[in-house]
Amino acid sequence: MENLRLDDVRQMIEKHQKAELRKLLLESNPVDVAELMDELTDKDLLLAFRILPKDLAADVFSRVDSDTQQKIIESISEAEVGRIINELFVDDAVDFIEEMPAVVVKKILKNTSPEMRKEINLLLSYPDDSAGTIMTTEFADLQVGLTVRDAIKRIRKIGIDSETINVLYVIDENRHLLGMLEIRKIILASPEDVIGDIMDTNVISVHTLSDQEEVASLFKKYDLLAMPVVDREDRLVGIVTVDDILDVIEEENEEDFAKMSALEPSDDLYLETNVFVLAKRRIVWLLILMVSATFTGLIIRKYEDVLSSIVILTAFIPMLMDTGGNAGSQSSTLIIRGLALGELELKDFLKIMYKELLISLIVGSILALINFVRLYYIEKTPLNITLTVTLSMIFVVMIAKVSGGLLPVIAKKLHLDPAIMAGPFITTIVDTLALIVYFKFAQVLILK
Repeated sequence: MENLRLDDVRQMIEKHQKAELRKLLLESNPVDVAELMDELTDKDLLLAFRILPKDLAADVFSRVDSDTQQKIIESISEAEVGRIINELFVDDAVDFIEEMPAVVVKKILKNTSPEMRKEINLLLSYPDDSAGTIMTTEFADLQVGLTVRDAIKRIRKIGIDSETINVLYVIDENRHLLGMLEIRKIILASPEDVIGDIMDTNVISVHTLSDQEEVASLFKKYDLLAMPVVDREDRLVGIVTVDDILDVIEEENEEDFAKMSALEPSDDLYLETNVFVLAKRRIVWLLILMVSATFTGLIIRKYEDVLSSIVILTAFIPMLMDTGGNAGSQSSTLIIRGLALGELELKDFLKIMYKELLISLIVGSILALINFVRLYYIEKTPLNITLTVTLSMIFVVMIAKVSGGLLPVIAKKLHLDPAIMAGPFITTIVDTLALIVYFKFAQVLILK
């Protein structure tokens, strides 16, 4: 946004230099214009937006944040609303509508064309997080019997309203998906070639009800720019483009990050969200973790006689619990990532357990050896206490790493999000098990 500076735009608005401002905005990238719109005051926003020609206005509108979109819709006339929405691609219109309150949605749908309203309602009817909700119905298709000459004529006719023409999909008279063609292959082919003879029949497609994470995984696996979406009868109903998949990946990453931090996922901006709403989203998991952490207190009470007999044992509890929690978090993070990227599957359960067991033996033994040297030779701790701490360290790390490796897999098997088995949850479980192991060793080696 080097040539499009906020201060310059504000000065042009103050001086009523509309012609100069329009020229500047037309020469700027729509992404930069959208960023600028998000920074303007409500009054300046409306003035600057109305300067834009309708095609650029629609492009910019699809890129500004949802709050700015709502301000624009609430401030302009119903006729202007209709012009903007009808210029949007259907998937962008659906994304916008899903973020708006019911009153605004009613105003939008009232002023869209019947065709656009029908397409919007179709996409809104699909389940959340499915391929149907992220696809667009504006794409270029070709009949299998067309010649290349006729295909190019059709592309010129419908291409302007298609989200992409880089990839074209071949259908029969009943709209069954038969194949695909890249635009370069059509351009390089002979005008008399038949589309059915030069198309690629090896097409990767998804169903309208396919999960969007599955769709994103296929995009990554096959390095796609677009993917066709079919219904139950294998009829082509839409396509998903790579820009929508990037949004899905960002959304899924944010959701996983929130769950791994014991937070309720949300799309709202932090600084613009009410403190009570933020507190509400955090309190549930904190309550769950707090209640589960009471088990550690119960265990400490159960072994009060051990602690009262050998008070020094208390000093090593934080080290064991922290090490166990950190070890478990390391494993769970790697396994969650592997499951998310498709590198690991449910059938790898035993392999994961075996590998984490070997890793924990190596890591636990090294940590135990270092602690043995520190406690026995440097701090002159009695041998029985030193052995209690070091042996506990080995077993705590083993339990933590195996638990951290297996719990995300178990969560996925139960159709839960593996991300919930991250840091806070694993730490709570490992803390409880670490205390049990520690006090058992203390009973055997110290109070025997």
